[in-house]
Amino acid sequence: MTELDTDTAIRPAVRPDADGPEGGNGALRLHWSALSDVGRVRKDNQDSGYAGPWLLLVCDGVGGAARGDVASSTAVQVLRRLDEPSSEDLLERLAGALHRAHDRIAELAEEDQSLDGTSTTATVGLFDGQSLGLGHVGDSRAYLLRDGELSQLTHDHTFVQGLVDEGRITDDEARVHPHRNLILKALDGVRDPAPDLFTVALSPGDRLLFCSDGASGVLDDERLGAILGQGTPDFATVELVRASLEAGSTDNVTCVVADVVPASDAPVDADPLLVGAAADLPRTAGAPLGEATVKARTPRSSTALPDGASGAIATDPLDVEAVRYAPRAPHRFAWLRALLVVLTLAGVTWVVGVGAWWWTQHQFFVGEDDGVVTIYRGVDTTLPGGFELFHPYETTDVVVDGLSDYDAQLVQDGIAAADLEAARTTVDNLAAQQFGE
Repeated sequence: MTELDTDTAIRPAVRPDADGPEGGNGALRLHWSALSDVGRVRKDNQDSGYAGPWLLLVCDGVGGAARGDVASSTAVQVLRRLDEPSSEDLLERLAGALHRAHDRIAELAEEDQSLDGTSTTATVGLFDGQSLGLGHVGDSRAYLLRDGELSQLTHDHTFVQGLVDEGRITDDEARVHPHRNLILKALDGVRDPAPDLFTVALSPGDRLLFCSDGASGVLDDERLGAILGQGTPDFATVELVRASLEAGSTDNVTCVVADVVPASDAPVDADPLLVGAAADLPRTAGAPLGEATVKARTPRSSTALPDGASGAIATDPLDVEAVRYAPRAPHRFAWLRALLVVLTLAGVTWVVGVGAWWWTQHQFFVGEDDGVVTIYRGVDTTLPGGFELFHPYETTDVVVDGLSDYDAQLVQDGIAAADLEAARTTVDNLAAQQFGE
């Protein structure tokens, strides 16, 4: 994935030509498609998306809060009013609409306490016929495919993205981090969303992708770019959703794809597309929720947040056991850690071995060596491979054949002694029995 050249791609928004009733300079148009899928795990679709001639957007309702579908669909219902030509500044329009959506969510929470805590991400693209103004809050994403090179236009407002920015983890490690579900900004009706606002100059042949993290969380940049570069917007949209589900996405998946084409090549009278929760819960932005759309409040997780994530919102309820056993990103320099473990084990083994050998060399027993009673140093044990833990220490004048059968058998089996003096006493007793007094 490449970074856009900010000197050429990102610049102040261009005001539409006021002479044209369609808005913009009339040079470029959008050819769009949109699709949202509940996925293979979730029961409800909390994503919402919209695509029209002047507006592309994706909102991902926060699953860990109350009724994320209400938040995302409410935001889309407010933001979709931007889908019309205008001579006003792109970024001013975006900032105003995002704050209105934020305020509307606050109003809903005040009207219905079961919605307290509901929130949503929002990634919005406002087109003026030449440039795309972008407003972004949360971890949904916008991408630009230009001349076969994919660029990520937005920057995730998440705890793990902060770790990536600081160089503490990699992008691949962020995908499996146990706190990857913590977002730092959202439209929640409580805190100022402080959206990212910027513009991107567009060219004929550009292709835009807006998606929820149900897609970007499982498809890397190479895979996204490969699929996005194929076929029509309809084909690319369907393939992106299908590939996300096949890659194991456990979230809702929403994708909006739009081609930037000359005005003469744009489809005639194409209808805007409304997908996901916004399509399932149609209503005007100012209408109160009916009783049928209200569910029991979902309490916020009590799980402690990691350092640096104060005020973060969990996109899913944080389960203590799930976090404890969640797959962790592989540590950097894993080979060095493995080497240190091996060296540590080898050191411990060596210390234990030396200690054991030292102990054996302070043990004695009485045995036989070539028919002669002998004092041995060590323990009367032979390890696999024939390694003996003993060796002759003192040879005596006592001959085994001169002993009684009973004593001779004891010597052949080995007579344990507490120390060297005890072993010598045992030999003296045997000698006395052999020669008599």
